[in-house]
Amino acid sequence: MSTAVPERPAELPGGGDGGGAGATGARRRAVPRGIGWSVCWITALTACQAAFMVGIGLLITGPAHHLWPLTAEDRVNRALEGMRTPALTGLSSVASEAGNTLTVIVVTLMCCLGMLLIPRLPMWRQTVFLALAVSLQSLVFLVVTVAVDRHRPDVHRLDGSLPTSSYTSGHTGAATALYGGLAVLTLTRLRGPWRTTVACLLCVLPLLVGVARLYRGMHHPTDVVGGVVNGGLSLLVAGYALLTDGFVTVPPALAPVAGRRQPVPGRTVVVFNPTVTDQADREALRQVLERHGHLAPAFVETTADDPGGGQTADAVREGATLVVVCGGDGTLRAAADVLAGSGVPLALVPCGTGNLLARNLGLPPTPADALDAALRGTPHRIDLGWVEGDGLASTHFTAMSGAGLDAAMVQRANANSRIKSLLGWPAYVLAALRVLRTPRTGLSVCLDGAPVLRRTARMVLVGNIATVQGGVPLLPGARPDDGRLNLLILDPRGLGGWAAAVRALLRRGTSGSPSTAVPGSRARDGVPVEYFTFRRAEFTFDAPQPRELDGDSVAAGRRLTAEVRPGALTMLLPKREK
Repeated sequence: MSTAVPERPAELPGGGDGGGAGATGARRRAVPRGIGWSVCWITALTACQAAFMVGIGLLITGPAHHLWPLTAEDRVNRALEGMRTPALTGLSSVASEAGNTLTVIVVTLMCCLGMLLIPRLPMWRQTVFLALAVSLQSLVFLVVTVAVDRHRPDVHRLDGSLPTSSYTSGHTGAATALYGGLAVLTLTRLRGPWRTTVACLLCVLPLLVGVARLYRGMHHPTDVVGGVVNGGLSLLVAGYALLTDGFVTVPPALAPVAGRRQPVPGRTVVVFNPTVTDQADREALRQVLERHGHLAPAFVETTADDPGGGQTADAVREGATLVVVCGGDGTLRAAADVLAGSGVPLALVPCGTGNLLARNLGLPPTPADALDAALRGTPHRIDLGWVEGDGLASTHFTAMSGAGLDAAMVQRANANSRIKSLLGWPAYVLAALRVLRTPRTGLSVCLDGAPVLRRTARMVLVGNIATVQGGVPLLPGARPDDGRLNLLILDPRGLGGWAAAVRALLRRGTSGSPSTAVPGSRARDGVPVEYFTFRRAEFTFDAPQPRELDGDSVAAGRRLTAEVRPGALTMLLPKREK
């Protein structure tokens, strides 16, 4: 059952760009309802955090002072003192500076200004999250140093220090809040295979700061651990408040009135997957739509039981003239299955893990940019694939459908959604390594009514596009508007066969030649890869095979029929450069 997101209240009449002292003559940003209650909640949680940190500190300096591992801390500090060399001392100075007060303030200000000024749509929520996390950590740190009196280690200290308590490590806590917060924003806001690497590097920085503070004799090991805990708790409070729709409503940035296009007649519906589209994304999309004249768009979320088909059908039934799909390949497939042949244009906003069709169509990876590019473009008719089989109801797909190794990989990757959401498309690579031993099977293939071909294969892949995650050209020459589907039959045997298959795929990907083959012959002697193009194909496997549609696992089976539906889907796409 779909749930509509409440639309933003209409602006007061009489507002404009010009001046005017009266309440009706100027645009004003209203304070969100419940902001006082939200501040009270944050204050209460921060007070609990401070009490917890103070309690741990008093325990360390009091009853637990003579217990292990606290009794071993002095030996750790002396051991690190004995390891000092000029090179390590220089490196530790650089690492320590990453958590210095001035450094943290400057980096925080630069990142906040960048999130407000650099993107086309300012990221207010993310900016407040980062600033709040750093501020809460600093506030709790000051309370703890006043309440807990702990002497610094009895070793030669390489830095001067204010007469504050050794517990907790302020450098480590500030670094955890700042760089940990940037890691969270990297994973939640950016797209691309490198985001996980960047996030991991950011998470390593607080650890390096902590080790440097120990090396320089400024803190005991538990002081550094306390700093990490303090910064982490601040991130949890700020993250729950601002990134999970917990209890804070951040005033959205108002779209500029100047340059707004004339209203577009008809109704615009945004079908979005709530697991990959947060409130900030939805507000950004709303502003892009209104800037292009699509006023008062309706936002409808998908559910686990209905990934987008029912919501799209309701939109068409209620007279929608534009359907915006915000989600991954599964959400797109469900919506496209309904829109096939309807003539109602679809604007794609890639927010999922694979986003195969979006990548092949050249849409920008950022949701707001992708929608803006689509709305600036023109309608294009693209092909859809249509499949049916035993235990599989007839349906459309937009990018690819497969059986065997490909489907086993998809099934394993989807089984651990947490790793998939964390790593992005590299999760498919890890899954592929786990299923390389998928057994081959015999199959019969009939292409466009030609004589039946007998083959053995580990994977059969039918596609409407050329490349998959990471830009790997599995079906070179495939195009979503050529009125045909492309077929790959993969049957490597042993390490040599896999090496030959990889060489064949890379050679086809760099040659740019269309994927054509004469039925009944190998693409190249000794290479376990075959390519075909067709309009209709019928597959019969000797044993039930795992199957997938656009990255979603479907029931295993022995039969599969695939057929192209030329120009079935109308999409708004950026104008192609000639």
